[in-house]
Amino acid sequence: MRGYQAPGKRPIPTDSQTRFTTLSRHRRTKLAKAAGTTLLKADQWARGDGAPEGIGEALETALGKLKKPTK
Repeated sequence: MRGYQAPGKRPIPTDSQTRFTTLSRHRRTKLAKAAGTTLLKADQWARGDGAPEGIGEALETALGKLKKPTK
């Protein structure tokens, strides 16, 4: 009966997950394809939801190859 009083659990995204969510949909699709996955699974990883094993490492590698934006 007291389960509703437990604190909510929220995933805390890493810096690379936050950076991935700031990119445009087109850029995210290209990175997901380079990582060998779909945009849906890549977005799940960025939110901190359950994504299959290995997707996080592949997306972080693809993000590392991306140029940093210049202002």
